Amino acid sequence: MRIKSLMFLPVLIISGVVAVDAAPAHEPRVRTVLFDYEVTIPAPPPGSKTLELWLPVPHDDAYQKIRKLRVESNTEHEITVSPNGNRMFHLLLNSPARGVKAALHFEAERIERLQNDFAPEPASQADEDIEKYLLPDRLVPLDGKVREWASDVVEQAHAKTDLEKARAIYEHVVSTVKYDKTGTGWGRGDIYYACDARRGNCTDFHAIFIGYARAIGVPARFAMGFPLPRERGSGRISGYHCWAEFYAKGIGWIPVDASEAAKDPARRLYFFGAHDENRIQFSRGRDLVLTPLQAGPPLNFFIYPYAEVDGKEFKGFETGYHFQDVAEISSSR
Repeated sequence: MRIKSLMFLPVLIISGVVAVDAAPAHEPRVRTVLFDYEVTIPAPPPGSKTLELWLPVPHDDAYQKIRKLRVESNTEHEITVSPNGNRMFHLLLNSPARGVKAALHFEAERIERLQNDFAPEPASQADEDIEKYLLPDRLVPLDGKVREWASDVVEQAHAKTDLEKARAIYEHVVSTVKYDKTGTGWGRGDIYYACDARRGNCTDFHAIFIGYARAIGVPARFAMGFPLPRERGSGRISGYHCWAEFYAKGIGWIPVDASEAAKDPARRLYFFGAHDENRIQFSRGRDLVLTPLQAGPPLNFFIYPYAEVDGKEFKGFETGYHFQDVAEISSSR
């Protein structure tokens, strides 16, 4: 495999050190939408003993409020929580002679997250088990080669602090990776693929950012959800979006979105220290175990439905994801 990860383009440097100037400040924007998450699972093969289904369920946090959650299902179900705090819908159907339909309906208030002044966060912002965000993922190993690439990036930028190191990695990723979903191999968040191909989607961008950050001792974590178009209104969501955070000592968790910065260069400064309001988070982390535990291997990430028939992954279902801005609803009445 020919690795291109040592291709470096200029990053922001002032007096030999990566610049971490803050983006212009403004009041956080707020967006409220109604969201529908729907899935139809076809009938499994005759003679199947069990059909099991899991769906991610969004959660509240400091930047997201989930209200009026309503679950529809044509069979009994439960809401569970995984060991890492992800919520999920789960159902188990014995001797399944029919398919399954399920839907989540809710109102989500999303608050723009702005920390691009890099001011210290309260001590409570630190994760009690922050060391886990320095561990590798299955497709983001922290082997000697990845550590070498990451070290080269921060050393070339003369970065010293956690903030400077993360900024050097961010600028490297945004400068050298293209948002491009053609061909095959993209979308798995495989750091070796992303470093070789230098293209992909959000999972590929953030595989490099998170892997490089962890490799040089900066904790970083992964979040998964759905994007909302910047234009207000209503419509269908065609696919997921993911983003990242890193932890800088003395400051706290800082949001980044390298793939959005690559797609919109005018907001490159903004997305180092911000997550806009045009997203809904559903889960966090990779290599995920579900509750109850799935029979298959840990999930690479969890945003789409996951089903098993007799303990084996079952595909071929239909999904639909739709949003409508609440302001749009009010104005039409």
